[in-house]
Amino acid sequence: MIKRMIRQMLTAQIFSALAVSVCLLIDNIMIGRFLGLEALAAYGLANPLLLAIGAIASMLAVGVQAACSSSLGRGSQEETDAGYSSALAVSGGIALVCVAGVFLFSGPLARLLGAGSEGTLFTETEGYLRGFTLGAPASLGALVLIPFLQLAGQGGLLIVAVLTMAVLDVGLDLLNALFFHGGMFGMGLASSFSYYGAVAVTLLYFLSRRCAYRFSFRLVTRRKIRELFHGGIPALFGMAAQVVLIFTLNQILKGIGGSEAVAAFSAISSIGNSAGAINTGVGGVSLTLCGIFFHEEDRTGLRETIRTLVLYALLLGAATCGLLTGFAPALISLFINPETPVFATAVLGLRIFSTGLAACCVNNALKSMYQGTGRMKLAGAFSVAEGAVLPILAALLLSRVLGTTGVWLYYLAGETAALLLIGLWVRKKTGRLPWEGDAVLMLDKNFGAAPADRLEMSPGTLQEVAQAAEAAERFCLEHGESPRTSAHIGLCVEEMAGNIIQHGFTADGGKHHLSLRLVRKPELWVLRFRDDCGAFNPTRYVPRSREEGLGIRLAMKMAREATYTHTLNLNNLTLKLSAGEAETK
Repeated sequence: MIKRMIRQMLTAQIFSALAVSVCLLIDNIMIGRFLGLEALAAYGLANPLLLAIGAIASMLAVGVQAACSSSLGRGSQEETDAGYSSALAVSGGIALVCVAGVFLFSGPLARLLGAGSEGTLFTETEGYLRGFTLGAPASLGALVLIPFLQLAGQGGLLIVAVLTMAVLDVGLDLLNALFFHGGMFGMGLASSFSYYGAVAVTLLYFLSRRCAYRFSFRLVTRRKIRELFHGGIPALFGMAAQVVLIFTLNQILKGIGGSEAVAAFSAISSIGNSAGAINTGVGGVSLTLCGIFFHEEDRTGLRETIRTLVLYALLLGAATCGLLTGFAPALISLFINPETPVFATAVLGLRIFSTGLAACCVNNALKSMYQGTGRMKLAGAFSVAEGAVLPILAALLLSRVLGTTGVWLYYLAGETAALLLIGLWVRKKTGRLPWEGDAVLMLDKNFGAAPADRLEMSPGTLQEVAQAAEAAERFCLEHGESPRTSAHIGLCVEEMAGNIIQHGFTADGGKHHLSLRLVRKPELWVLRFRDDCGAFNPTRYVPRSREEGLGIRLAMKMAREATYTHTLNLNNLTLKLSAGEAETK
């Protein structure tokens, strides 16, 4: 079930990552083809500030994923609603500050970014900053809402929102270039309107009765806001590192090859940002699932998740590298006229850049896993090293020998060095190589339950449910539990799993999966049911007659605590029963 869930989530996560890059890519193409190299260079110079705004949104989005995966792992819907309310309130306030700040200081900001004090380059840079920043409320809102759509299993709506944004941006960019002649300000404004279109699509869910989240100003608290920012610190470090990296590379390239080299890098960066959607997708899935499994203390789930994601990271990275290498001339021609001297430089740069994608995908899976499992300092340090320190050092050293070609190697060299660095760190902390067992997880020895203290099963028929109930009862007896409590736990398995298979599996005629996990803890038994059937909350089940749902009601009464969440299109029910005291109340 985990592998299938990862495949489904990756598709939606990759499309959601495109929500940011697709508008920037389209703008870059339109700018390069219709407004010329000077305007393309202006876009490249403006990019660090746009990334800085995106860094704030990404920090909140990642903070949402970290906080909500934690609350969902604990089964707390109220904490999830608090995260939803706080994220919307904070992102709205930050967006208004960004709009006001850029409009008041657009000139100084353009000069700071290297556009000079006058002339076409300065005017175009300032204009694009103004036009694009008008969409800050929508772009921040879109990034913050994406994790909630993902957690609610609304991947289809997410894809529709991205496609809406892309169509709007293409159409408005063409109108600006061919009819309104609004220059770089118009290009930025087109992106802003497309972001508002995407948010309008997502509101079809968030304003509907089907929405799994509840907004309330009462739930906006300082504690939850701090939690969101704290959870997003590694992402902030990573994005800040990207801002520093791009700014530094722009200055290196400007010194070596002038504005033409900066324009080439702008095209490569735009293509790379879109290709990097696979990196972001892998990281997002890793953060969400690892956060949930970590707070469930599910070592097996964590191990299977990271192994599957590393495999997909290598496959996706290698496949994307092959595509970019083969189609590099065609892709670069979307931005730069093939007749210009800089065209060949940009094609070579893109091909070299693409060789670092696989390593970056693996790094994102590991970095997000460490964040989801509570290693915030490690994730933050890794983000800075991978995102800025190592690639900048590579660019500075290699450019002295190979010129612009040495700069293009920054991505491959930086990502490879980061991967080796984390491998050495795992070796130091565990004494094992990263691929040995679950060494790369670097979990405490006492994390979760020992294999002897947990029982995991996946019944698919009523006959297998009966066998699972017998196995659960026998497992309890072998751990010294009383016959009475052991029988009650076996009964819980039989009633709840039987209900899922009898009603959930047959509801739509599709193929479904159920996993059971029974864990022995001090003075406590924890029984978890997870299935991919339609949403059903047994803790709030109201039978239509006294005879209906007797098994569900009996299991709920026997449990000391029952929690339910529906996330990622999965039903998750956890029953906690006191050892030796699981009696009908």
